[in-house]
Amino acid sequence: MAKDTYLVGLIGAGIGPSLSPALHEREADRQGLRYLYRLIDIDVLGGRPEAVGDLLRAARDLGFDGLNITHPCKQLVIEHLDELSPQAEALGAVNTVVFDDGRAVGHNTDVTGFAASFARGLPDAPLEKVVQVGAGGAGAAVAHATLTLGAGHVTVVDAMPDRAADLAVALNRHFGVGRAAAATLDMLPALLAEADGVVHATPTGMAAHPGLPFGAELLRPGLWVAEVVYRPLETELLRTARAVGCAVLDGGGMAVFQAVDAFRLFTGREPDAAAMLADIAELAGVVGVRN
Repeated sequence: MAKDTYLVGLIGAGIGPSLSPALHEREADRQGLRYLYRLIDIDVLGGRPEAVGDLLRAARDLGFDGLNITHPCKQLVIEHLDELSPQAEALGAVNTVVFDDGRAVGHNTDVTGFAASFARGLPDAPLEKVVQVGAGGAGAAVAHATLTLGAGHVTVVDAMPDRAADLAVALNRHFGVGRAAAATLDMLPALLAEADGVVHATPTGMAAHPGLPFGAELLRPGLWVAEVVYRPLETELLRTARAVGCAVLDGGGMAVFQAVDAFRLFTGREPDAAAMLADIAELAGVVGVRN
């Protein structure tokens, strides 16, 4: 008999404004499922990100079917899993865990989510030279997605130079030598002057971290700008870039398409992506953010 009841959740820090519970539960309602999506907020619990293993084991013992994992636990959770999908193993980051017969299996749907959103939102964007700002868990995923989409070369810039260098090495190992490089923040003006587009993959622009990730004077017409932040959808970076004349892509599409893939992993059912895109637009209006 097909399963029709699910208990899932999200582990992360500062996740109170997340629209993931509503996105998943609305889709479950359309499919006639009983589906509870709980937030497990490290900040609310007063714990440390390193305690993600304890939270994972507690969720499994309590009968959760799966979990989404977000900042700052996407890499910390790996050592507590029994198995990784090939994509999660290549990335070294997990955003979805499925409990299967007592085993915890890690996946990464950020890659497919960003790729689907980019193909839908910026289908004709040139990809010969791409600059990416941010090399954390989300940054690793979107860099893989950008190269998978056919980018000729991605330069990764991060406030932590070692982290950018490690990601560039991993990208070259996976996609071939010469496809990626690391650079420091002071090189951004020269890099963006010659780039086709820039992907922003740091928390800057979120409601809790307002502001621009780099100077507005570095933006110019002809440069496309893709954002990973989705709370709010209209970040200061996108607002400034649009005013300058850049083509822009907000983080809402990535949020929806990664949720589509996670829902499929949790339930084995095919979600309605178009309906979930409509949901996020409506939900954003309701709660005052454009997620």
